[in-house]
Amino acid sequence: MAIMSIDLTPLAVNPAALPVPSGFSHGTLSGNTLYLGGQTALDKEMRIVPGGIVEQFRQAFGNVLATVREAGGVPEDLVSITIFLTDIPDYQAHGREIGRVWRELAGPVYPAMAGIGTTGLWQPEALIEIMGVAVIPDERLVRPAS
Repeated sequence: MAIMSIDLTPLAVNPAALPVPSGFSHGTLSGNTLYLGGQTALDKEMRIVPGGIVEQFRQAFGNVLATVREAGGVPEDLVSITIFLTDIPDYQAHGREIGRVWRELAGPVYPAMAGIGTTGLWQPEALIEIMGVAVIPDERLVRPAS
């Protein structure tokens, strides 16, 4: 029996569409598992988008998906999502709208999820931060240059 060797060397995944990282990576690929760094609602100009929790969810989740796509993944490859919130009641009050944004961006598939309340995030105006894990099948996996 031949033993297969899988390269687990961590590789940074940093889409050009996202702000240039400094001191972190938007994602780290090890094997075919992509660990997604926390994404707030930062746009390319490093500003938190206005408009409240729904628009911040759209931007933050869009940033997560940009990193997944950079590695050849699709939303269905997400296996875990953790959402940090500064105002859980606000998120709950807009749950239907946020659900519609999810389905618009990722379709009807939902990974394992957790929602966690926190007193603050890196940017004071951020209401949400999303991080997660995706497992991308080998036939679609795109390894960044090391």
